[in-house]
Amino acid sequence: MSFVVREGKENRSLTHKNEKCVGCGICSDICPTAAIKMGPILPIARGLLKSDFISIDKNNCCLCGLCASSCPFNALECEIDGQNIRNMNNYPHWTHDALIDPETCIYCGRCSTACPQDAIFLHRSLPEVKQLVRGETDVNQEKCINCGICEEICPADAIKMDRNDINSSNPSIANSVDIDESKCIFCGICKRACPVDAIKIVCTTCMERDQIETPEIEGEIILDNDTCINCGWCQEICPVNAAEVTKPFEGNVTFQEDFVCKGDSCHACVDVCPCNAISIVEGQSVINPKFCTLCGACAKACPQQGIVINRKNMNLENVKSKAWTNRLDFTFSRLANLLEN
Repeated sequence: MSFVVREGKENRSLTHKNEKCVGCGICSDICPTAAIKMGPILPIARGLLKSDFISIDKNNCCLCGLCASSCPFNALECEIDGQNIRNMNNYPHWTHDALIDPETCIYCGRCSTACPQDAIFLHRSLPEVKQLVRGETDVNQEKCINCGICEEICPADAIKMDRNDINSSNPSIANSVDIDESKCIFCGICKRACPVDAIKIVCTTCMERDQIETPEIEGEIILDNDTCINCGWCQEICPVNAAEVTKPFEGNVTFQEDFVCKGDSCHACVDVCPCNAISIVEGQSVINPKFCTLCGACAKACPQQGIVINRKNMNLENVKSKAWTNRLDFTFSRLANLLEN
């Protein structure tokens, strides 16, 4: 974590939180005093080097807050007299966001599984098995030879054998074999596997299906906005359109002409992408725009500088300073021109 402080009429501080940083380099590109330097992105992302993605020169940093306002991932925080400038009316704020509608969500867990930043947490309560099935069971304890086959083969773990400590005065292997009907799904596997035909199973689920109410899955879905990078995985993978994502940038990703990707041997872009948006297909890097945030980490890491990030718009509002507007426009147009050339 990097930390810069200046005390005076205003007490200002700038904090870099590396756990939120994706190594995109936007802060380094936009810094008006060149106080922010990028570290070796690729070995850091691969875990080969324990270091922050960026370093801040305390002597050059003027604590203007432009880097913090421009960071779409909240990895930089600038405070004035203890208040984050993101919460102040005079400073810009991002309008990118991710929302999951709890009224629409069916708690399937697809978003939680797919999220590349583990920013979605699912808590759900499932109905008891006995609410979904109907049937009857019976074990003929006199015929049962206590072999334990039914207990081992039961897919619902509904059968338990009450075993004894065998000795000369008590040669019985078990007292009984019991089927827990709150767990039993009446599949009949135990009945078919029993070597002495001691088990009776009757499934009436189909016959009584009209009497079985459709259960309601209850739960809670929690989206950690501090960790979320608005990649769009949740929105794309949700089967009921409960997730809605607004990305930080609008634009596209292209490749330089005559660029020969060495994806199989390099895969630098795959390793640094925080969105899991890049894969290697037939030896070439393929970037899925549905999941890309246009952060630019892949372009920074590509050793051949073959990836071009075309940002056409930033979802950053309330930029009241003309100097900041010019700096933002200059930075992104300059980057686009450099990458195109």
